[in-house]
Amino acid sequence: MTYEWVKVVHLLAVISWMAGLLYLPRLMVYHVDADKGGELSETLKTMERRLLKAIMTPAMIVSWVFGIWLGVLQGLWSELPFWFVCKLAMVAVMSAMHVWLAGQVRVFAADANIRSGKFFRVMNEVPTLLLIGIVCFVVVKPFV
Repeated sequence: MTYEWVKVVHLLAVISWMAGLLYLPRLMVYHVDADKGGELSETLKTMERRLLKAIMTPAMIVSWVFGIWLGVLQGLWSELPFWFVCKLAMVAVMSAMHVWLAGQVRVFAADANIRSGKFFRVMNEVPTLLLIGIVCFVVVKPFV
C-alpha cells in the first residue's frame, strides 16, 4: 500500500512541476514584449516569481524525494538498470532547466533580459522533449 501512495504523490508532484516548466517560458515570451517598468511587466514579474516559488520549486523537491523513495521501494538503486540511469539523466537535465529558468526570473525581475521571444519559445519545448523521453523510458523500459 505504501508504494501506491508514494507513486501517487510522485506523479502529482511531477504533473505540477511540468505544468510550471511549460508555463514559465511562455510567460517569458510575453514578458519580452512588455514595456520595462510598465504594468504588464510588473504583473508578469509577480506571476513568474510566484509560479517558481509557490509551485515549481516545491513540486520539483517533492518529485525528487518521492521518486528516490520509489526507487528504494523497487530496489532500483541497488541494481541501477540502464533505463533508470537514462531516466535519471533526463530528470537531472530537467532540474538544470528549472535552475536556469529560476535565473531567468531574476534577470526579468531586474529588467535585464537580452533574449528574444523566439529564444523562449524554443526553450519552451525542452521540457516537453524531456518529458517524452522520461515517460518512454519509465513505461517501455528499453534495454532490459
